Amino acid sequence: MPKFDNLPATVHVLDPGAGSGMLTAAVVSRLRQERQDLRIVITAVEMDQTLIPPLTETLEECAAEGGIEFRIVNSDYLEASTGLMANEALLGPFDLVVMNPPYGKLPATASGRIGVAQRLVDTPNLYAAFWALGVAALAPGGQCVAIVPRSWANGTYFQPFRRWLLGHLTLDTLHTFESRSTVFADTGVLQENVIVSGTRGDTQGSSVTLSTSFGHEDQQSYTTVPMSTVVHPQDRHSFVRFSVTPVAIPEAASYSLAQVGLGVSTGRVVDFRVRELLATDTTTPGAVPLLYPGNVRGGIIDWPLPLGKPQGFLPVDETAQRLLVPEGTYTVVKRFSAKEERRRLVAAVWDGQGPTAFENHLNYFHDQGRGLFPALAFGLSAWLNTSFVDQLFRTFSGHTQVNAGDLRVLPYPSRDDLIEIGRVLGTALPTQGALDEAVRAILTAQAAA
Repeated sequence: MPKFDNLPATVHVLDPGAGSGMLTAAVVSRLRQERQDLRIVITAVEMDQTLIPPLTETLEECAAEGGIEFRIVNSDYLEASTGLMANEALLGPFDLVVMNPPYGKLPATASGRIGVAQRLVDTPNLYAAFWALGVAALAPGGQCVAIVPRSWANGTYFQPFRRWLLGHLTLDTLHTFESRSTVFADTGVLQENVIVSGTRGDTQGSSVTLSTSFGHEDQQSYTTVPMSTVVHPQDRHSFVRFSVTPVAIPEAASYSLAQVGLGVSTGRVVDFRVRELLATDTTTPGAVPLLYPGNVRGGIIDWPLPLGKPQGFLPVDETAQRLLVPEGTYTVVKRFSAKEERRRLVAAVWDGQGPTAFENHLNYFHDQGRGLFPALAFGLSAWLNTSFVDQLFRTFSGHTQVNAGDLRVLPYPSRDDLIEIGRVLGTALPTQGALDEAVRAILTAQAAA
């Protein structure tokens, strides 16, 4: 992915989290094929002591061809690149940074997260912290290529990092894999992995190359698109879209969720934290319904069900009662799905009696914290279950989570149109084709009225 035509006579390469050195070896191999005139200086960072011998062997093989120097820093990259005792050798400037950083959440109290936040930007995950430090270490015009999860590209958790990245790295190429199961299949990473190539600069270019392949050994296809289609200028969240496939959203769906007058929140019950409040017997005195993603069936909430999960919740005190939602009708969306599933967005309606507990793997739509008018709830569920909304969602979400923040940025029909959809379609969802056709026809008729 990096362009080698404007490199200096001595190329400084950084590989943080180098492992056995395979990425650096690939860069050296390509440099030796295309730019034999260049001298190469490699800095490889690896904290795992057991990987230092194979990393050393790899870099020694690279250096055997001549014109190559290397140094290995056996340290935690985050700790060694931040704070008063930062290793100057890791601060750059580097002409090329290549990385497949570690993935894992960074607690707010982690020293590495605090160090990166104080120096650059707050990063909620290890890979984002590595990426920010690598970009900051680039020389002007230097290039960074990172193999990372796609979770940074949307959602609220990564919004500060996303804005920082777009202000420091000009996106050149975004690569996706059609098959999540054939790429990094041995890592157990559930979300989609992508490759991002960019150049150090404080402004975005006019265009971006989108490339894709089935797996990592297959032929790639390329298309160049305007930058404005990847990051919409009017998008205050700065979502980065890896797909620009046209989605035929009905023109009447031009409202934000706030304009419709609704809110969306994540279920408040984290079951493993309140085990003593869970009831397997729903007839237990005082128990209220506890709803899980498994209760979402065909556009409605089917409760209780033998899911192997407790179906009751015991609001025994004021703290537990705050985890409930008031009696009413709610539109519910599963919080987790994968790109291989038929639909990323799976919505249903709960119309039960009494207060209810939503488990944390569900999002729920509400009207200022309370239930919805039933026809509005069913119309909203029908809208979210359409294939065109699903296609739109896939353009900006490539990981397994369906966050409340993602649902807030979707376009919606007006409140009156949603009520009309619910009134016409009723409580039962038709087949996918019939649902799409019916929703589009209702919105067209409403717009013409």
